[in-house]
Amino acid sequence: MRITPREKRIRPLLIAMIAAVGGLLFGYDTSVISGAILFVRQHFQLTTMQTEVAVSIVLAGALVGAAVGGYLGDRYGRRTMQILNAIIFGVFAVVTGLANSLPLFLVARFFVGFAVGITSMITPLYIAEISPAHIRGALVTLNQMAISVGIAVAYYVAYLFAASGNWRAMFISAVAPSFILLIALIFLPESPRWLAAQGRFDAAREVLARVLEKKEAERTYEELVQIVHADRLVFRDLFVRRFRKPLAIGIGLAIFQQLTGVNTIVYYTPIIMQKAGFKTASSAILATVLIGSLIVVFNVVALFLLDRVGRRPLLLASISAMGLTLLHLGYSFGTTEVSRVIVLVDFLAYLAAFCLGLGPVFWLLISEIYPTTIRAQAMSVASSVIWAGDLLVTITFLSLMEALGARDSFWLYGALCGLALLFALHMVPETKDRTLEQIEASWSTLPRDR
Repeated sequence: MRITPREKRIRPLLIAMIAAVGGLLFGYDTSVISGAILFVRQHFQLTTMQTEVAVSIVLAGALVGAAVGGYLGDRYGRRTMQILNAIIFGVFAVVTGLANSLPLFLVARFFVGFAVGITSMITPLYIAEISPAHIRGALVTLNQMAISVGIAVAYYVAYLFAASGNWRAMFISAVAPSFILLIALIFLPESPRWLAAQGRFDAAREVLARVLEKKEAERTYEELVQIVHADRLVFRDLFVRRFRKPLAIGIGLAIFQQLTGVNTIVYYTPIIMQKAGFKTASSAILATVLIGSLIVVFNVVALFLLDRVGRRPLLLASISAMGLTLLHLGYSFGTTEVSRVIVLVDFLAYLAAFCLGLGPVFWLLISEIYPTTIRAQAMSVASSVIWAGDLLVTITFLSLMEALGARDSFWLYGALCGLALLFALHMVPETKDRTLEQIEASWSTLPRDR
């Protein structure tokens, strides 16, 4: 059946929207603990350290998932791994909600995290590999927007069940999007870049012809064949001199995205809000609903800016604004009487800055800068680092607040934004309007040591 030009323009968008449901599950399952922890802590009578573990165990699972996800994605395919993830998300959402003991709760959340870790790198990778170059930034950022929608939905669901304290329903409700994703993935094609890396060039050409205009499809196919034949790489090749810079970019941005404190706010917002004067669980969680809604709005704005303004300008502006906001947030907690309004505004400003730059740009860049034949495994390295940093920051945040106080804790994160800005200025290139094959070929200008 002949595919019309209009269908070709719409098809990549539809594919990206379906795949991005995995991002929604990512956002929901990592953030629902923010509201549920107030009741889980009471139900299981958790200490401060146990509370940190209950929040952070999903991140430990994500670290493992991200570490093995690249190998699995390169071996079995991007689409296959997304199907497996949808099943894991659904099954362990139910197990979490039905858990009657802390060990079972932790095991279930670990496996949810495992799926989150794989999704965090497979979904943007799949979207990037199937998208036209001129809208790749927007389509990959659909995943980031879906993550933010998942966060907002998690906050809203937590608010709905806050009055009854039904934390079990907060977790089990993730079954619905898991089932939708599983059914929808059946109709999606495999990534053309993965097909080519497996030597299945005819299948890759067929997929490209379905999602790109004729001339662009032929040009992309020729570049893809050339780059796959030229770069038959294995994982150890990622560490040669030619790819040292993209490796450093991915790892560096992963470290700074977490050490600048975003997930302390995402995961612990109700607890921080209670410290700022919100007296009840419902009022603290309601404040997170507002925050979650703003995250969605600014991710939509980023979606339209990334392919127009570019990755690098948004990244630099984002980190600068985050640092300034954290410094002011620390100052606000250092005053004699903490203003709930000012703290809430600082949270909103900080998250707006993150959503316009450092949040989406990291996931977009690591889906763009690595070589085709080992792209998933390379993304695993960066993704593993980001989850390790997330785990470190999250599992220590409450203890850090107790040791340093809120003011110095936020000032520490603000200082780390300064280091992140210097790193981005000196290391991060612009990738706007370049095909994945052109970006890969650009590293060939560096001397090789293979």
